[in-house]
Amino acid sequence: MYIETERTPNPATMKFLPDQTVLESGSHYFGGMEEAAASPLAQEIFAIEGVSAVLLGVGFISVTLEAGDWQDKKTEVLSAIMAHYMTGNAVIEEGAAAASTEGDPESVKMIKAILEEKVRPAIAQDGGDVIFEGFEEGIVYVQLQGACDGCPSASMTLKNGIESLLKYYVPEVSEVRQVR
Repeated sequence: MYIETERTPNPATMKFLPDQTVLESGSHYFGGMEEAAASPLAQEIFAIEGVSAVLLGVGFISVTLEAGDWQDKKTEVLSAIMAHYMTGNAVIEEGAAAASTEGDPESVKMIKAILEEKVRPAIAQDGGDVIFEGFEEGIVYVQLQGACDGCPSASMTLKNGIESLLKYYVPEVSEVRQVR
């Protein structure tokens, strides 16, 4: 098995690109071992001391360290990923599916579609993800995850990228705010 690694704009996060599919679609973010109960792969990565977050995407795994010192941890994470794939276990157990848009108002469906089709692929290139949290009184609430969480350029991504794109396609949007 071959795994490429890439630095991300967030120095605490590294992106791992295995030569095998990670997820068929979407993404899953885990902010701790307890949240990773549905992912044997994320659990193996969280077993490494100092790991604070894991983001699984279609073709990548982003790992965030508490201290951000990758000198010794990169090899440990690579070993955990390889060990997982050698077991043949699922990356995510069945039943941990993404949220549906059924029953959402048209403006929310449009916001979710834009985030999924236009924003998520761009952010995934840097090892991050964006999650829709809500839409109230013209304000879209999103959560930036993976390499985007805590990244020095996250506010620029939020305002110049996501907000301007959503305002262009969905006239009801007046602002985008990040929630944690």
